[in-house]
Amino acid sequence: MSYFNRKSSAPPPGQHNAPPMPPQQGQYPGGGPPGQGGPHGGGPPGPIGSVIAPHGTNPNASPTTDSAGGSYFAESRKGEVNELRQLLKNFTIEKSQKRKRDVIKKVIMYMTLGIDVSRLFTEMMLAIETRDLVIKKMVYLFIGGYASGNPDLAQMCINSLQKDASSEDPTVRGLALRTLLSLRVPQLVEYVADPLKKSLTDGHGYVRKTGVIGLLKLYHLDRAAFDEGNYVDVLYDMLRDTDPQVVANCVVVLEEIMAPEGGMALNRPIVLHLLNRLHEFPEFGMTAILGLLPRYKPEDEGETFQIMNLLDPILRSSSPAAMLGTVRVFLHLTGGNTEMQMRVMERVRAPLLTHVASAPPECAHALLSHMELLVRLCPGAFDPEYRQMYVRYNEPTHIKYLKVNLLALLAGAETAQDICSELSEYVSDVNVRLSRLAVRAMGRIACRLHPGSSAGAEGAAIAEGIVCRLVEFLELAALVPHVAAEGACRLADVLRRHPALRGHVAPALPKALRHVSDPHGKAAVIWMLGESGDILVEAPYALEKLIDGYPSIGRMRGQSVIKAALLTATMKLFFKRPPEVREMLGRLLTHAVEDVSSQDLHDRALTYYRLLRAGPEHAEVVISGRSAEVSGDGGFLEEDLKRGTRDLMREFNTLAVVYGRPSDSFVAEKYRSKAVDVEWGEGEGMARPPEAPAAVPTTAGETAAPLTGEMDLMSIGGQPAEPQTFVAPVAPAPAPAPAPAPAAPSDFTGDLLGDLLDFGAPPPASVSVAPVAPVAPVAPALRLATGPNITGSEYQALWSSEPSPAAEGKMPLAALPTDTLHIERSLLAFDVATMASGDLPNEIKVFCYGKDADTGKFLLAQVVVDKNLMEMSVVIKSDIVEGKAEKAGALLEIVQRAIMG
Repeated sequence: MSYFNRKSSAPPPGQHNAPPMPPQQGQYPGGGPPGQGGPHGGGPPGPIGSVIAPHGTNPNASPTTDSAGGSYFAESRKGEVNELRQLLKNFTIEKSQKRKRDVIKKVIMYMTLGIDVSRLFTEMMLAIETRDLVIKKMVYLFIGGYASGNPDLAQMCINSLQKDASSEDPTVRGLALRTLLSLRVPQLVEYVADPLKKSLTDGHGYVRKTGVIGLLKLYHLDRAAFDEGNYVDVLYDMLRDTDPQVVANCVVVLEEIMAPEGGMALNRPIVLHLLNRLHEFPEFGMTAILGLLPRYKPEDEGETFQIMNLLDPILRSSSPAAMLGTVRVFLHLTGGNTEMQMRVMERVRAPLLTHVASAPPECAHALLSHMELLVRLCPGAFDPEYRQMYVRYNEPTHIKYLKVNLLALLAGAETAQDICSELSEYVSDVNVRLSRLAVRAMGRIACRLHPGSSAGAEGAAIAEGIVCRLVEFLELAALVPHVAAEGACRLADVLRRHPALRGHVAPALPKALRHVSDPHGKAAVIWMLGESGDILVEAPYALEKLIDGYPSIGRMRGQSVIKAALLTATMKLFFKRPPEVREMLGRLLTHAVEDVSSQDLHDRALTYYRLLRAGPEHAEVVISGRSAEVSGDGGFLEEDLKRGTRDLMREFNTLAVVYGRPSDSFVAEKYRSKAVDVEWGEGEGMARPPEAPAAVPTTAGETAAPLTGEMDLMSIGGQPAEPQTFVAPVAPAPAPAPAPAPAAPSDFTGDLLGDLLDFGAPPPASVSVAPVAPVAPVAPALRLATGPNITGSEYQALWSSEPSPAAEGKMPLAALPTDTLHIERSLLAFDVATMASGDLPNEIKVFCYGKDADTGKFLLAQVVVDKNLMEMSVVIKSDIVEGKAEKAGALLEIVQRAIMG
């Protein structure tokens, strides 16, 4: 019966025939709900009767529903699955390949919708005996989907799949082999081994590459069977295969199988063989091979240039992934040679910008993230192309944000004016975040261009112009409050870098204090008023209005930030203009001590009060000390740690660069790569640990105490801490106390962190140890590994577990080290990493460590430099068993040589 010529039954009494309605969008010509579509519809499947009706059935019969009407679709699907079974058994369907395709296609459609059609496994297995490749592919897909959950049913298809694996058609052989290996049933491994072994020597490349991937599945399914077949050697032999796709699959499989050992083995013949054939590989294979090369260390400079010449054409590849993979190899090969890295950046610049301009937005975002990392690695390399980073009106917002950040990094003495003019246009954008980023970028440019930088006096003039522009933004508080607030925060940063520019900012502060409503912006204005009390007459009176209205501050958003800034700024004004500020400071301290809304504010006010009771001169030293300068790019410590340039370069051309943090922070431990870390050279921004500012500004109104070693030594998430520089806060001199009794070195097992900041543990410097004469040459008893890595908790546990030092020494110094950063760099040049360091008023303490390349054990060192006695004490501890004294003595000599020169 034709679907469209059916006769409608008479309507029930009381109802009228409705005119026929055309099918609506998402409906089938049958007019029924989803699940009852006609033969020409394309959506959720309808009853099989609408496609092929077996003899004696009515294709227009709609499924019945229960009285509740809640199981309509479930009952319909159950009926459809049974109807599919009948159709698969129908002899008429078996004769027509087209009708059989339609039925099997309906089965696959149900499977993809999540409907359980495993009951049709037997009927689908019978359908595999066909020469129709389309039907075979669909049946193979069905078997692969249900075999792992039905191992008993999977055994039924083994004979058929083994037969197809010996077919004359290479496509059928490959598909059958892939399905055999997709069963994922350990009991059936013995049936898979023989077809898999034959596929590796098949005459067709498609079958061989399928067999190579099958080896990886076998490795995860049955490790014993994989080892018994000695397939690792087979994979290495297949690297000489004539089909590039087979070679690429071999590389991928070897990398995953050999991951516990650091990845597949590389030597000169393998590397040169792969590089000479690199142009034959598709994008996938090319990227896989380029990922291997950073682990390979050329024997000499000639081999380095040979590899670079072979890779140079890949820079012009149409694949962004291949281009970035080549850049990673180039940076590895030129590590430590700044001049060569700059030349590499010149070659990379044009292809990278071409890909950014032509790639889809998602790909362009990834490329710009990598470009930002390259700009930080090689400052100045992309400066001539700064106009390419100008924002276009039709670009997605995430692209605009990255470009604005890049403009701040590309600004130099010659380009800063043009870039700042462009950024000024973005300030008025309707996108609030883009507007804030533009103001922030201008502030970062002003911080980078200081008289001590390469820009010189010209940079100082540009910074002054930017400050004047930011002051103009303060006047926009009534119209665009977010611009004024961001401008105030950036002005606070710039004044930390350029204190001499306070005169340009001070006159606008009283008015800005009245109109800026953002809590962080208002706190920044208050901080600047506290810094400008000596040049701005109105400063105390502007703050007095806030002090008198202290209860009303509690109703403001972000009240704690404003109150903390007000307290610190008023204290600073008191030391500059005591007569005018004394009374208002008393009222403010009373309010703050009685304030129960913030424990931090209460404790701070109480501390300030006690400092004033101890003596105003002591309080002035603590509170009015020199403000911490922002780093060169305007970022603070948290931002520096987040960028982690050195860590990100190890994961170049991965999502870690896009996320801006190492993969260990967002990949679960069991999924992390076991490959050996690539050791990068000591180029700019790579060899030394990131510089940490003396203190971390928490609000615009005050500078918090610097981070102690605890946060980094016991790093969150178990990640190894980067060596940092810690500077203790300047405190008033305490009353003289009796000196602690000297403790023997063997008894020193106190807390390292407490000892670093003088929390009571006796320092080794007080131990009377016979001086050791400096030894010039480094003893060959110790060979240190490059790039040692140990967590803070491991360091502390190892130090405490060793009751007595393995070596110790005390020697006079001709001159004191300039700072802890100088010591850390000197030690790092000898492969001795720093765990923590502190520059205290009377001494410098450094906790460092090295790793013995022969035993893999760590040697820990504690260095104490007494500034008063001009002496340096070193204590070495280690859990090495054989040759412990010799290796510890060698490390002692290395530390002496590094620090004393």
